[in-house]
Amino acid sequence: MKIAFEKYHGTGNDFILVDIRDHAFSIQPEQIVQLCNRHFGIGADGLILLDKAERYDFMMRYFNSDGHESSMCGNGGRCITAFARRLGIIDNKARFLAPDGAHHAIILSEESNNYYISLAMHDVALAEWKADTIFLDTGSPHFVKISSGLDRMNVELEGNKLRHDPQFGAGGTNVNFIEEKDGLLHIRTFERGVEEETLSCGTGVTAAALGWALKNKKKGSIEVNARGGRLSVKFLQHKDGFTDIRLEGPATFVFAGETDI
Repeated sequence: MKIAFEKYHGTGNDFILVDIRDHAFSIQPEQIVQLCNRHFGIGADGLILLDKAERYDFMMRYFNSDGHESSMCGNGGRCITAFARRLGIIDNKARFLAPDGAHHAIILSEESNNYYISLAMHDVALAEWKADTIFLDTGSPHFVKISSGLDRMNVELEGNKLRHDPQFGAGGTNVNFIEEKDGLLHIRTFERGVEEETLSCGTGVTAAALGWALKNKKKGSIEVNARGGRLSVKFLQHKDGFTDIRLEGPATFVFAGETDI
């Protein structure tokens, strides 16, 4: 079966997007692995399907590059918003269903193949720092650890050690290492489901920003620098947690094509 697709990235976190609204579509994990393979396929951190949804503009289904359907993806949420815009489904606002429920997004600017998008995230419950670590669920589970020498760190090795730690249950967790340098929060993320470091992780950036806000009593907005680019997290903090969280950053169309699965 031949399928049309478009390729996008959000600060280097890249995805294959497929519009399945008008035809029956089924895909096996091994086929997703093949599509996402960077040597023998299109190459991506994940596959995103855009489908119909009652009372919403569309539905987002997200699969990691290991072939399994996964939880919320913040960079993917911005990319599917740009995809919906290119398809003519939306103008500059979207309301859609994702793995963790309803989200809305606003395209703040659009130039050629580049879109700057503000994505509303779900409320996040308050958590406590334990020495230099904190665990937050921002639509996906994230373990955040303050580190030093982030540029030199072997994230593949250190992240894999924590990825399946029994404290995180059978599903494991994403692992984020953060460091403040020159007044800016920097992050590197080992993503579950991809099972390696990615250039950016939207829910990880959100977790890092909120954790950093808790630790340093910061309010309003935090800029976070991932290896693939910079993202902004805006929020309101209350005694029980965070509300009005918005993940803002670019979503870029890379190319379109057709492949046979």
